[in-house]
This record gives sequence, C-alpha cells and structure tokens, in this order.
Amino acid sequence: MSTTSPTASPTESRPARLITEILAPANLVVGILLVIGWHSTSSLAGAGWGLLAGLFCGGLPITGIIIGARRGLWTDKHIKVRSQRWIPLGGTLASVLLGIALLAILDAPQDVIALVLAMIAGLLLTMLVTIWWKVSVHTAVASGVVSVLAVALGPWAIFGYIGVIAVGWSRVSLRDHTTAQTVVGAFLGAAAAISVFAALR
Repeated sequence: MSTTSPTASPTESRPARLITEILAPANLVVGILLVIGWHSTSSLAGAGWGLLAGLFCGGLPITGIIIGARRGLWTDKHIKVRSQRWIPLGGTLASVLLGIALLAILDAPQDVIALVLAMIAGLLLTMLVTIWWKVSVHTAVASGVVSVLAVALGPWAIFGYIGVIAVGWSRVSLRDHTTAQTVVGAFLGAAAAISVFAALR
C-alpha cells in the first residue's frame, strides 16, 4: 500500500512544488518592489518605499488569502479552483489601490508608483481573463517582474525568463494549469509591465 499523498505523489513534483512556493506571486511582488524602490533612489529610503508598497501589494493580500484558505473558503493559498478566485483577487485589488493612494499622498518615487500601477493593470487583465479561463497568476507575475527589471536595469534582465519558464513548468507539472494558461499568463504579465511601467516611470 502506497503511503504517498495524492497531492505530492510524483517524485518530479517535489522540485516543481519548491519552484512554485519560492517564486510565488507575493514573494516576487515584494522582491521587485524592494529592488525598484532601492534603484529609484539608490538608498535605504527607496527600499523603504518599496517595502511600504510591498505591504499593500503582497503582504496584506497573501495574509488574507492564507487566512481564507485556513478557514476553508478556498482550496489553498494558490486557489486552484477558478470560481474561488474572485474574492481573493478583489481583495488584492482593493489593497493595491489603497497602497497606490497612500504612495501618491506621501510622494513616493515615480518608479515605485509606476510599478504599482503596472501591477494594477496586470491584475485587472488577469481578472478579466478569469471570467472564462483559469490563467496562471504565477507566470503573469513572474513575467511582469522580469519585464520590469529589463526596463529599469537593462536588457540583460531578460535572462530572468529562464525563471519564468521554470515557473510555468512547475504549474503544469503540478497540474494546476495547462501549458496554454501559463503562456497566456506570461504574456499578460509582460504586456502590462512593459506598457504601463515603461510609460509612467
């Protein structure tokens, strides 16, 4: 009799699970905000702006999602069921909007504001597609992060798309998404990041 759990039974799912958890959207959102915040002022003050934005764009949303998962409101923190995504996505949007309002009032660096606006655009695109399809938020965020780095720091950052491919592979390997859903997610994330961040920074 096998003692392996159904959700982690395949051996190959272990690295996939690790990639999915380490490169989860909330982690990437906070990370890119810290990088762009620092880059905007080349000082700890800029990192502080990034941390403040990260609280509203990553910290508060993932905390609410984890609490909801523990209460059984949705499957888990990755919200595998498309119909369960509306409340977490709406809550995330509300938190990000509150964050951008606070950043604007406090006169945060333009790059940080532009990045948060790009995140809002990406989130709205994701919500729109979610009406009929379970697009991958993981690849959308990962691709958006790499695109922002390429715009802000230089074209060498496109090598980060190796990580985006790894994220897409992990989501398909874990059977949370199809290949098409990860590819479309990556496209949406890049489109929002490049168009909005590049235009407003």
